[in-house]
Amino acid sequence: MTKRPSPISATVDFAVDGVQHGYLKLPISNDESAWGAVMIPVAVIKNGEGPTALLTGGNHGDEYEGITALLKLASELEAEDIRGRVIIVPTMNAPAAQAGKRTSPLDGGNLNRSFPGDPDGSVTEQIADYFTRELVPLADVVLDLHSGGSTLDIVPFAASHHLEDKALQRRALEGAIAFGAPTAMLMFELDATKLFDTAVESQGKVFVATELGGGGTTTPERLAITERGIENFLIHFGLMEGEVTPPAEPQVYVDMPDASCYVQSEHSGLLELTVALGERVAKGQLIARVYDLTRTGATPVEYHAGRDGMLVARRFPARVNMGDTIAVIAEVVDRLEA
Repeated sequence: MTKRPSPISATVDFAVDGVQHGYLKLPISNDESAWGAVMIPVAVIKNGEGPTALLTGGNHGDEYEGITALLKLASELEAEDIRGRVIIVPTMNAPAAQAGKRTSPLDGGNLNRSFPGDPDGSVTEQIADYFTRELVPLADVVLDLHSGGSTLDIVPFAASHHLEDKALQRRALEGAIAFGAPTAMLMFELDATKLFDTAVESQGKVFVATELGGGGTTTPERLAITERGIENFLIHFGLMEGEVTPPAEPQVYVDMPDASCYVQSEHSGLLELTVALGERVAKGQLIARVYDLTRTGATPVEYHAGRDGMLVARRFPARVNMGDTIAVIAEVVDRLEA
């Protein structure tokens, strides 16, 4: 069945040269505004013919490294700086970003679990549909900037995915390495079906994702990594002139081959991690304890590494519930190959 046109309209013209700032407007009606709209900020910088890069942040509203870097870029990038077109959406899920939450306060929607979207669905599904059917087709390459948000802290990395199309996987992997984060990864997603990643890759477009810290904040170091990485990405794919700037230390390559990389809690309580983010671990090594908050004298539950590797992500809050991911261990490799 053919879907109706997206209810979202853009106040910018994606075909016009120069610098434009505007909105993606989604009509809504609620108790606060009978004839209102969700206003998603967008910038378009275009200079003649060339590739199109779509740069996105705020897929989750509490992941501030990408949002901050893209807001800065949108205010600084001039048309003469590029060749082609750069579309910048700093807060894809604008309601979530404005509320400082991972998910939308309007419908509880997790945008990165709502693709390909539905023009007749919830607010979040309508946003996902617009990106899938309107913005992604305009792009040649997509950079989606994530971090751990309020509940995770993650070593800064850029990643691509294992794909059936090996030529596409190779181009994405080269882009992830060129981003120049301290770590580059071939990433395994627990459930990729409804991700923005999959919506882009299914259209044959290059997709690079990042995780750039977390804890619901930014640091000068991680913001510098993010800003340098965006510039490297644009240089690598031919939208800007210059040389890619590598990280200060040799880049670490890691692979996440399967779901065993994720360590999820089977208990609720207080979490004690016994290894630091970025630390190497051995299979069987103690990595965490979970303490019962309701009594004294109870022996904590111990969690051990299921594989050799590096702790690339950890739960940020000390309180933990059953099912929460408390650690992610990726395999350290000499090189990454498509």
